[in-house]
Amino acid sequence: MSKTRTRVVIIGAGPSGLLLGQILTRAGIDNVILENRAPDYVLARVRAGLLEQGTTDLLDATGVGERMRREGLVHHGLALTFNGEKHRIDLSGTTGGRTVMIYGQTEVTRDLMDARKASGATTVYEAEAVAPHDFDSAHPRVTYVKDGVTHEIDCDFIAGCDGYHGVSRASVPERSIQTFERVYPFGWLGILAEVPPVDHELVYANSPRGFALCTMRSNARSRYYVQCPLTDRVEDWSDQRFWDEVRLRVDPETAAAITTGPSFEKSIAPLRSFVAEPLRFGRMFLVGDAAHIVPPTGAKGLNLAVSDVRYLSQGLIEHYHEKSDAALEAYSGRALARIWKAVRFSWWMTTMLHRFPDQTPFDQKIQETDLAYLVSSEAAMTSMAENYVGLPS
Repeated sequence: MSKTRTRVVIIGAGPSGLLLGQILTRAGIDNVILENRAPDYVLARVRAGLLEQGTTDLLDATGVGERMRREGLVHHGLALTFNGEKHRIDLSGTTGGRTVMIYGQTEVTRDLMDARKASGATTVYEAEAVAPHDFDSAHPRVTYVKDGVTHEIDCDFIAGCDGYHGVSRASVPERSIQTFERVYPFGWLGILAEVPPVDHELVYANSPRGFALCTMRSNARSRYYVQCPLTDRVEDWSDQRFWDEVRLRVDPETAAAITTGPSFEKSIAPLRSFVAEPLRFGRMFLVGDAAHIVPPTGAKGLNLAVSDVRYLSQGLIEHYHEKSDAALEAYSGRALARIWKAVRFSWWMTTMLHRFPDQTPFDQKIQETDLAYLVSSEAAMTSMAENYVGLPS
């Protein structure tokens, strides 16, 4: 068995693990990232693409924002369509100039990978059988297998950034963790196509046929979604059927402006809200999707992970540079306070914009009234906008 030592072992080389590693490396804190997949697999995962201003600010401060600022699309508002009409929410005007940016999670991951490679920090890809040990003691360690050889890393702390299905949360004794979950009775069928976006901002649609979302990855690449039953299969949806359905769910002006084309990626994603508490177990911390999942309606998944990284990195830097554990002790409480606000917002957006299978006429009237109030009240639009652009960390 090969034995080494580092200060922090980060399990998972998605954006949260890579960002945490980038911050720690710049602060002079040794760390090793373990990832069970190959780099090409990590980069091939299609994920979210909307960044809160707090996320873009942190990427800038961490030295990985140059390409994002050059290629990302800044949005000052969004549109809601219902009852055949389109209404714009002014995000910047109601939040003192705050914005969001369209820049794909894959591109964030690529920028962080490039920065880590340039720094010379260690990332072990295709690490098999990764397992955290003794994290409830003063001497945690992580084992893994690479090319048939077992390795052990002694460390001070473990950061579990390995997603919902990862080993980090699964390693916590059941008696020590509590989970909260709501599974929604529908999914999102999404496509990517090399066509220009229908609008320069996102268009969210509530219709009798269900939810739809018109978004983009660039000025030449569009991302569209429609709500669908969980029993649907991708094979059930031809490109023509998809484009026809989107047009039926948005307002007439938007429908007429949609440019169609062949899709090059098509998938169905289930929706759930999930939170694990607490986020600290001795010397192991849960970060990002390992700790929480939100439906994509509120565009909070990646942004919440970045918020977790902000809090945890502050705690680790304070531990090593100032010999204080105050921020580490506060990590779980601080992160969860923000997480639950984002969970509430994502749940609210989801319930307001989707049609539920068991929706009664009363439920439908409440939903219609909620939408009508939102677009007619400056206070309601401000509340939505401040949540959408990101609450303060």
